[in-house]
Parts: sequence; structure tokens; C-alpha cells
Amino acid sequence: MRCATPVLRIDGDEDARRFYVESMGFTIDWEWRHEPHFPVFMSVTRGAVTLFLSEHEGDCQPGGAVYMLVDDVDALYEEFTSKGLVAHMPPTTQAWRQRECVFLDPFGNRLTIATPQQG
Repeated sequence: MRCATPVLRIDGDEDARRFYVESMGFTIDWEWRHEPHFPVFMSVTRGAVTLFLSEHEGDCQPGGAVYMLVDDVDALYEEFTSKGLVAHMPPTTQAWRQRECVFLDPFGNRLTIATPQQG
């Protein structure tokens, strides 16, 4: 295996673009609709992280969760909050030696961003 790509349920591609592209800095790789005005399925990427975002009811349920490892959770927290995002949990050092923060997207998906702590 090479990688796994989570599929997150969305309900509105414009809200998804605002959150993932404008606020979180992802780029849209591609998007697909069977016909105009049909539900969208899109791929977004930032660095080594790719997410699939789907309006299709059968693909997944709202309220998914993704855990992303990054080099500097505090820097990303500052970047995201400077663009208006409100953290569900600010950067916190956990007992399991991960420094984590959590954001919720407009669809209830939980995005945990973490940096492993040394020592």
C-alpha cells in the first residue's frame, strides 16, 4: 500500500471551498459531477495531505474525523485563526506526547492537527 485518502461528507461545495481552500490553504486537484447541479466529489491537497470531499450521501456520513501530522501545529493554528477559523481546541500538549489542535469544518467533520513532541 502507498497511502489512504479519507472521504469527508460535505453539504455544499461553496462552503467547502471557503473552508478548505480559502481558510486552510488546500488546492483543488479535481472535481467531478455526473451532470451540472448534481452532487460534487472533489479532491483537495495541501502538502502531503489529500482529502476527498463528497456530497454523495452513499459515500460516507457527516461527522468524520481526520488526524493530520504536521511539522509545526502552532504555526498552522496561527495561520488558520488569522484567516478567521475558530479552533474547537487550541494547541494543547497531550499526555501521549502529541501537541494537537482541532478544527471542525462547516459539515461537522473533525480535523485534528498534531505535531509529535520529542522526549
